[in-house]
Amino acid sequence: MSSDLHAASFGAAAEAYERGRPPYPPEAVTWAVPSRARRVLDLGAGTGKLTRALLAAGFDVDAVEPSAPMRDQLAVSAAGAAIFEGTGESVPLPDASVDAIVCAQAWHWVDPARAVPEMARVLRPGGTLSLIWNIRDHTEPWVAALDDVLHRHTRQEIDTAPPVGTPFSEPERAEFSWRHPLNRAELLDMVASRSYVILLPETDRQALFDSVLTVLDQHNLGDSFEMPYVTRCTRAQLP
Repeated sequence: MSSDLHAASFGAAAEAYERGRPPYPPEAVTWAVPSRARRVLDLGAGTGKLTRALLAAGFDVDAVEPSAPMRDQLAVSAAGAAIFEGTGESVPLPDASVDAIVCAQAWHWVDPARAVPEMARVLRPGGTLSLIWNIRDHTEPWVAALDDVLHRHTRQEIDTAPPVGTPFSEPERAEFSWRHPLNRAELLDMVASRSYVILLPETDRQALFDSVLTVLDQHNLGDSFEMPYVTRCTRAQLP
């Protein structure tokens, strides 16, 4: 299936996305956005997982999201942000209008050849572009078993240390390890919000959920537990 189809699928599971996806650790937000910044663009804002953290840090936030159902969730969860329909290739903001751009869990859906010039257009001179991904920590045995189940249907290889390119500086990298508390229902919501799971036939989706619960039982996990994550960050600066 095309990446466009997968990218467009998230609106069908906006509520599950909000319930099941993890937030971002504060230290990653601090690293990604310079303290001198005032206005920040949250690109591919989804339901506002990162938007809320940016607002809590005191930034003025423009949140750009292509999916209408996601924007509906965003309007409720991050009402302090200015919300726009748009994409990484077409941002509905003026030239040199933001001090920093953060794209969390979404850069792999954009066309960098078109998105990088658009980021440079929207940023003020000296502005920062940061890319963030939450990655499950596969060094924990039950997480490795969970991913084996999830990857029976697809194995999406995401470059979490991508190049950025001209006119940006050479990128810097950082990683932050942390743990996210959740319960079984929230884990199933996380699984249900994956693009390839949204597109599965219902019988296959239910079989996948059953397999996920079997992993939890096999590893003696109760109703509440913690998901270990590594948050991988890239940042580059505009001259």
